[in-house]
Amino acid sequence: MSDAKKHTAFENLQGILTGGFLCAAAIFPLTTVGLITGQTAGLAVLLSYLTGYGFGPILFVVNLPFYLPAYFRMGTKFTLNTMATVVLVAIITELAPHYITITKLHPLAAVLLFGTMSGAGLLAIFRHGSSLGGIGILALYLQDKTGFRAGWTQLSFDAALFLAAVMVMPITLVAWSMLGALILNIVIAVNHRPDRYIAM
Repeated sequence: MSDAKKHTAFENLQGILTGGFLCAAAIFPLTTVGLITGQTAGLAVLLSYLTGYGFGPILFVVNLPFYLPAYFRMGTKFTLNTMATVVLVAIITELAPHYITITKLHPLAAVLLFGTMSGAGLLAIFRHGSSLGGIGILALYLQDKTGFRAGWTQLSFDAALFLAAVMVMPITLVAWSMLGALILNIVIAVNHRPDRYIAM
C-alpha cells in the first residue's frame, strides 16, 4: 500500500474516540459476570473487585508508571495520545452504568462480546497512534534496554495475574476469563498488521 496516505488529525481523533468507546463498552459484559482479562486492564478489573473502587479510576492510577517508558520508547505524541485514551476509557466506564444495565448474560456471550469489541477497539486505537498503556509499553522498553523479549514479559505478567485471580475467584470464572483474553489476542494477532495498515 505504497500509495496510502497518512491519517489526518481528524481521522486520528475519531479513531481514538471510536476505539476508546469500544474498549470501554467491552468492559461491561466482562464485569457483569465477574470475569477479568489480561494485561493492565485485567489488573484494574481484579483490583476493582477486591477494593470496591471503580474500574475507571483504578485503570488511570495503574497506568501512571508506564507513561515515562512510553515517552522514551514511543515519543511525545504517542504518550499524550495514550494518556488521553486512558482518561477517555476511565470516564466512559464510570458514566456508562448510569445509562446501561445488563440483567442477564452467559459467560460465553460475555467473553465473545468482550474479545471482539475490545479487539476492534484496540485495533482502532493502535492504527491511530495510541494505546491503552500498561505492561505492553514497559515490555517494549525492557526489550530495548535488556534484550528480554517483550512477549515473554507480557506472558509472565498475565500468568501472575491469572494465578492471583485463582486465589480470589472461582476457577470456572478464571477459565472463562482466559478464553476471553485468548479471543482478544487472536483478533489483535490476525488483524494488527503494521505492514498492511498506516498507523498514523
